[in-house]
Amino acid sequence: MTLFIDGDAFPNLLKPIVLRSIERLALTTKVVANKKINVGKSKYIEYIIVDQGADEADHHIVELCEVGDLVITADIPLADRIISKHAHAIDHRGELYSVDNIKQYLAMRNLMESIRESGEMTGGPKAFGTKDAHAFANQLNAFLAKYS
Repeated sequence: MTLFIDGDAFPNLLKPIVLRSIERLALTTKVVANKKINVGKSKYIEYIIVDQGADEADHHIVELCEVGDLVITADIPLADRIISKHAHAIDHRGELYSVDNIKQYLAMRNLMESIRESGEMTGGPKAFGTKDAHAFANQLNAFLAKYS
């Protein structure tokens, strides 16, 4: 299994959590972004910088991702593409996306986007905090215990 990190907007609170797992399990990891992102130093991490563009990192992750890989992303359309390749996706708040729930998340995301485009103010998600980081760490550890 390869771990992919969608580096766009990757929370700093998650970097030490992920780095510990990478080192503990000798987990091959690719951090993909359109700018330099530093999760930490590890011989298991490859940093890939892609061209500027809204979905360039996403396209690269999908291209490289294989069955059984894990992608950490808050991007629901990317998670949907990953799930369709029979890989796994976890968001920054600890949600494990699956075949059973990804279409519901995608539909909700599209609905909210449509509401925003109509001029309605929706407020956006709550600020990311330590409670979210703990939920992520718990989900990541449970996933890695099961699949690695």
